[in-house]
Amino acid sequence: MIKPDNFYDLLKKHNIDFYTGVPDSLLKNFCAYITDNSKKSNHIIAVNEGTAIGLATGYHLSTEKIPIVYMQNSGLGNATNPLLSLVSPHIYSIPLILLIGWRGEPNVKDEPQHLHQGLITPQILEVFDIPYIVLSEDYKESKIKIENLIKKTKNNNKPHAILVPKNVFDKYETKSINEEAKYELSREEAIKIVADELKEHIFVSTTGMISRELFEYREEKNQDHNSDFLTVGSMGHASQIALGISLNTEKKVVCLDGDGAALMHLGSFATIGTQIQKNFIHIILNNGAHDSVGGQPTVGDKVSFVNIAKECGYRKCICVKDKVSLVNSIKNKYDFIEIKVNKGNRKNIGRPTILPKKNKENLITKLKT
Repeated sequence: MIKPDNFYDLLKKHNIDFYTGVPDSLLKNFCAYITDNSKKSNHIIAVNEGTAIGLATGYHLSTEKIPIVYMQNSGLGNATNPLLSLVSPHIYSIPLILLIGWRGEPNVKDEPQHLHQGLITPQILEVFDIPYIVLSEDYKESKIKIENLIKKTKNNNKPHAILVPKNVFDKYETKSINEEAKYELSREEAIKIVADELKEHIFVSTTGMISRELFEYREEKNQDHNSDFLTVGSMGHASQIALGISLNTEKKVVCLDGDGAALMHLGSFATIGTQIQKNFIHIILNNGAHDSVGGQPTVGDKVSFVNIAKECGYRKCICVKDKVSLVNSIKNKYDFIEIKVNKGNRKNIGRPTILPKKNKENLITKLKT
């Protein structure tokens, strides 16, 4: 495996020391090392991959140095527009290096939402005219590839990419974000309370731990999953899925969102606020972290989701930090509830065993009844 410090030092040797992007589980060990060893101004966790390309462009314009933009391969969707209309050699010709976690790599076991993306990731880069290398666990071999790629990035004055398969980076535990619990509830406890209080609702849950914990609670209670839409991919879009359902049914709909997912497409708040109906509740489970991919911090604990929601047109908004306040906010019919919860999750948390297509079919049937 490649030690994160060796990779970091190699890049630094070539005058590369600015990092921005959205965390990914395959890159978490390297991202943890960056968090501990970079200046804060040289490592910015972006709200989405497209904005990371913008940040990297501004960095290059002001320094003429090569930035690193890291992401999961699913993030290429968010990055497509700035990659093709901003940094492309046909437009501004910005040299940068994409560090991409290759989820869904062919012939490597992964979750369903990653399979199509993983299959076509190399083709996407080829269509985008972005040369790339694939890292191997052999550091000596990868070092040669990386140094050649850096040289080409400079000479060609355009984006290049590094694809990172599973288990390439060695383990590294960050020293920066291991904080003690500071709220009454864990995310999983909050989800259980919401599920119990809103039994008759349709649930749309965002990608990652939130969907996994909701699924496990249904299993624990011997309940079916027919009222739940588990948004296992498409980070940041669960609230719009929930809104779309609520506008076309009399059933009550709740969106279980995360702070990282909400920040990724924050403009969605404006659409919801101007369209919201009485049958819609938007709940943000805010632990200030990308818990599903390594616990890297978001800015969720530095912004007021409640104020944003109010200004966007939600009617009744509240932030709660304990069980009693949460239950009361639901009984008092708030349509926007931010729940402050602790970081972390059970180590033995499972994954949904229902395939996405079956999940869809079950929900459609439920909505018809």
